[in-house]
Amino acid sequence: MSGHSKWATTKHKKAIIDKRRAKVFAKLIKAIEVSARTGGADPSGNPTLYDAIQKARKNSVPSDNIDRAVKRGAGLESGGAAYETIIYEGYGPQGVALLIECLSDNRNRAASEVRVAVTRNGGTMADPGSVSYLFHRRGVVIVGKEQRSGEKVAPQTLSEDDLMEIVLDAGAEEINDLGLSYEVVSEPSAMVSVRSAVESAGWEYESAEVSLLPSVSVPVDKDGAEKLFELIEAIEELDDVQNVYANFDVSDEIMAALS
Repeated sequence: MSGHSKWATTKHKKAIIDKRRAKVFAKLIKAIEVSARTGGADPSGNPTLYDAIQKARKNSVPSDNIDRAVKRGAGLESGGAAYETIIYEGYGPQGVALLIECLSDNRNRAASEVRVAVTRNGGTMADPGSVSYLFHRRGVVIVGKEQRSGEKVAPQTLSEDDLMEIVLDAGAEEINDLGLSYEVVSEPSAMVSVRSAVESAGWEYESAEVSLLPSVSVPVDKDGAEKLFELIEAIEELDDVQNVYANFDVSDEIMAALS
């Protein structure tokens, strides 16, 4: 799981500065719309919307875009689409399990595009339930190790022991070292408490969301990792795809070589 987490964190940071910036923005905006439609337009009473907005802000989505997405989702402004969540399952190279989460207003289009992207890039589709049992919904808060409270202030380093003291009573169950950051894992219901505990202690978090984490990981070699990353990138290029979860584990040496 640690290999997958390191890859996902690095990939999301890279995506915001490369050619996919506009596509990343669109996916973040869509998540805000759906959260507002589901739980209302007030972030203080809708934690899912709050975290979706914070994620968009941390990825430099303009405030006007965020505000309009909230209004569309809540029905306060026209133009919102009736998105539904659809999960597709499949396999990648070397038996890696894939869960593909879509937000779409057209189920047939989403199914067709996902199938084409998977099969044309070395993967295979799987029947519902074939791989979903390998993943569990977990609260995931990413906290950077090096933090600044201001431009002229020297960065402070957050140790794993200090972070453990901050989040343990809030419901955290596990902390994984991702290199430049920590991954704090909890029950989905405790994610908001963990995120709030980090903020209350004066630290900033990089992201907070409910994610699907694998319970069993599949070791992947360099060739498999290269093909797998190409497959996942092709799937993520689709407009309807919000997230791709996979149960691979790649060594630090292979990650460094591919980077």
